[in-house]
Amino acid sequence: MAKDAEDAEDIVARVLRQWQQVHPGLDTAPMAVIGRLNRCAALLQQASDAPLVREGLSRAEFDILGTLRRTGRELTPGQIARETFASGAAVTKRLRVLEGRELVARRADDRDRRVAHLSLTPAGEELIDRLIPLQLSYEQALLSGLGDDRQAELADILAGLLVLLEGRLGGLQP
Repeated sequence: MAKDAEDAEDIVARVLRQWQQVHPGLDTAPMAVIGRLNRCAALLQQASDAPLVREGLSRAEFDILGTLRRTGRELTPGQIARETFASGAAVTKRLRVLEGRELVARRADDRDRRVAHLSLTPAGEELIDRLIPLQLSYEQALLSGLGDDRQAELADILAGLLVLLEGRLGGLQP
């Protein structure tokens, strides 16, 4: 008889068990959380990019298009970098690709020609407006095995962790 998804052992449980065999008494509780978060993130990244790949977009390019759409205004590359948690160099590279596909337009600042203002083109707006509902539907399907209540509970727990990490992580860096 097959185990339920809830009763199945994940790969992190096996790793924890192995560490307990090598170092009995070792507190692996942090690994239980962080290891699972990392593994989930990697698997979700692979799976959730499928609709984007069909459109010829990377997740990072999708994030830029989404940022421009949801803010509803022109943004500089620096503002996009802050909104997408990416480096300036990475944003510049992604913007070149999106401009080449005519999804993003660049306008020089009237007072300082070194400053660029970026916006979606009509094609970029059409693509993101068409793609976001498909992407969200696909992501919902990925999470559907948890049910709505468990998804909401997980979202709340992760929000608390994110606030904690955003506030503390800078002080813990080597």
